[in-house]
Amino acid sequence: MDIADVTDRRTFDDDSFQKSNLFETDRMFSDVYCFEPGQSQTPHTHENADKVYYVLDGAGTFVIDGAEHTLEEGNAIIAAAGEEHGVRNDSDERLRTLVFMAWTTE
Repeated sequence: MDIADVTDRRTFDDDSFQKSNLFETDRMFSDVYCFEPGQSQTPHTHENADKVYYVLDGAGTFVIDGAEHTLEEGNAIIAAAGEEHGVRNDSDERLRTLVFMAWTTE
């Protein structure tokens, strides 16, 4: 059994947001994404995968299929397969998100 300490995953870089992998299988992965103020993840799609973002620390703007949602610590949002999605840290504080992505069987 694998165990990961999510509180320990705090990898930040001035140049771009950082991903720290927790788990990965043939069917899913889980990462911690770390954003400095002003950093973003370019909106993109996964045709055969659902993605969930859960805010660990800070607040961010999550764009799902063109709609913007501001989420704070403790909130989660899903981007279903085929929905364009991305993240922006518009705040003055660091943002950390726990990310799960699972491939659909369709």
